[in-house]
Amino acid sequence: MSSKLFALDIGTRSVVGIILEEQNNNFHVADIYMKEHKERAMVDGQIHNVLYVAELIHTVKTELEKKHGPLTKVSVAAAGRALKTEQASVTINIKNRPIFTEEDINRLELQAVQQAQAQLIQHEVENEINHYYCVGYSVLFYKLDGEEIGSLVDQQGDEATVEVIATFLPRVVVESLIAALKRANLEMEALTLEPIAAINVLIPSSMRRLNVALVDIGAGTSDIAITDGGTIVAYGMVPVAGDEITEALSDHYLLDFPVAENTKRQLTSESTIFIEDILGFDQEVPREEVLDAIQPSIQHLAQSIGQEILRLNNQRSPKAVMLVGGGSLTPNVTTELCKVLQLPENRVAVRGLDAIQNLTKSDSISNSPELITPIGIAIAAKLAPIQYMTVTVNDTTVRLFEMKDMTVTDAFLAANIQAKQLYGKPGKGISITINGQDIFVPGEHGSLATIYVNGEVATTKTVIRNGDRIELVDGKNGQDATAKVQDLVDSALIKKIKLQGKPFTVQPKVLLNGLPTTLDRNLKDRDVLVINTIDTIENLLNLYNKKLINQLQPFVVYVEGKPLYLPEFTAKLYINGKPGKLQYPFYDGYTVSVEESSLPTIQNIADKLSIVLEDRITVIFQDEELLLKRTIYEAHVNGTVYQSSATIFSGASVEFKQKEQKQKWIFQDVFRFSNWQLPSDFKGQFTILRNGQSATFDTEIFGGDHLQILLSEL
Repeated sequence: MSSKLFALDIGTRSVVGIILEEQNNNFHVADIYMKEHKERAMVDGQIHNVLYVAELIHTVKTELEKKHGPLTKVSVAAAGRALKTEQASVTINIKNRPIFTEEDINRLELQAVQQAQAQLIQHEVENEINHYYCVGYSVLFYKLDGEEIGSLVDQQGDEATVEVIATFLPRVVVESLIAALKRANLEMEALTLEPIAAINVLIPSSMRRLNVALVDIGAGTSDIAITDGGTIVAYGMVPVAGDEITEALSDHYLLDFPVAENTKRQLTSESTIFIEDILGFDQEVPREEVLDAIQPSIQHLAQSIGQEILRLNNQRSPKAVMLVGGGSLTPNVTTELCKVLQLPENRVAVRGLDAIQNLTKSDSISNSPELITPIGIAIAAKLAPIQYMTVTVNDTTVRLFEMKDMTVTDAFLAANIQAKQLYGKPGKGISITINGQDIFVPGEHGSLATIYVNGEVATTKTVIRNGDRIELVDGKNGQDATAKVQDLVDSALIKKIKLQGKPFTVQPKVLLNGLPTTLDRNLKDRDVLVINTIDTIENLLNLYNKKLINQLQPFVVYVEGKPLYLPEFTAKLYINGKPGKLQYPFYDGYTVSVEESSLPTIQNIADKLSIVLEDRITVIFQDEELLLKRTIYEAHVNGTVYQSSATIFSGASVEFKQKEQKQKWIFQDVFRFSNWQLPSDFKGQFTILRNGQSATFDTEIFGGDHLQILLSEL
């Protein structure tokens, strides 16, 4: 058994009534009745004479009732020109909070839609429109820490951003439409949007993954809808349409507006156009000549539509454009639109009724593209009707315009529940100045508010029904920020090292408000920290063992007031077992050691300067080894005489004073170093030998000589 649907398309040029029969999801156009306005009661889609338009609606209803019986309920569409599209983004701080969940994203999207709504109200303040229905939104992108990302689920970072494009319908449009129908004794059975109506019949869901633009060129306005990524991403409208062409003909040929409209229609079927101007003169003009006269207006129409498509589509040309509506029959409009969008000619096309799937019609009904929207209204009203529903949000009654599966988000938008109410209040933060840079420590994030629908825990995406009770229970407020000094000190500045085999934990020196402090000190708002890092070996030794720094200084003595550097007696610095310098940095886990050097003696200094302190030789005298020595230079250290074997410290002042000139050693010198003596009772002669050779006491001797005195009794 089939059911009948009555639908109306209230347009600028005419009111179209449709009787549609539906059976098993197949539709048959049983009847269409179109009645044009006798006067310009509507201009650019806006009603200028409400009573006249209501009267015309009643006339269309009456004519259809003659064939199909009483009609009391009707499906209609809100004009696309009333839709408002707004783009908005919201960025929130997610540092130090749990991993991002699906519900977090839903609430972030709600916040972005509310931002778009606030922007729209600000733009429309002159029209005093302050209530809008959100008829849909699409997420353009998500960002994590400034970089686009496919999904925020299970992500962590510092900042999360969502940007949406949302479409709104002023409530007054719906209320005015209901009032006009009431004047014609009609009750609104279902409501849809004109762009949705056309898209539903021409671009099914399976095709919406493609970036396609649908343009309904009417008389006063051209409505635009764009699909991409499986959804309708944008709606738009330009107040330029078929009347632009009619007015151009009227101006050029001095025609009354209805005559000019009839002349425009001849352009689609006649090669010679018959024209009668307001002065009563008749003329026949070749079609091409008429087209030349109105070509600037055709170009202006295409330019206006093309520019709006680009604006709505982020300055990108769509893959294809479909044209419907009476204005789409304007000659050359597809060619000019291809030029604006830089598309091939086969990517812009006019679509008629034959493009609608599962649709049949009476033979008397043409395939004209101007019938697409009226039939789409009837089908959409059946398959996806928009109705009112009433719910309560925290005991406040809210009426919703049901254009889709309504969710808690839609109820919150209508009840003006701000996104910030979906979270507990964050704790107070504190501001700290560190080494001249201001650092803000945020308070703890508040917990999520709990949502209940009819007493059951729900989310912002939960689908709601007429009469549902929605309750929002505030989330727990976050704790105020707390921080210790160590929380703001980079952990890399705290290092564990070994110095001379002993473990140390090296911490930076910290001043709090000008006074030394410890790392476990609690901070307050406006505190000022100065952190002095310990990052070189020299800093390290100054802190723990200054004596080692002195040892690592170059070893120097001053001889006759002039510096003498002795690097071989300077201590050695090793970093992780390799030679290093005081200026080298150190890091966590390093081993630092200083290998001390022995102190130099006076003899070492003299050798360095090639100074002979003593003249020495060793001889054998009377079978005894003797060391013969005499001082040539005497060493004075800081004014005190030092032996040649004495050690001295770095920085000492040394002088070498000559005591005597170097002379020859002679035989008799041995007696100063030997205890040998002639026997007191010896009487006889003695013989002096040097290396077995006869010698005297004045004979010169040398190291290694064998010296003897032989005694012989008388």
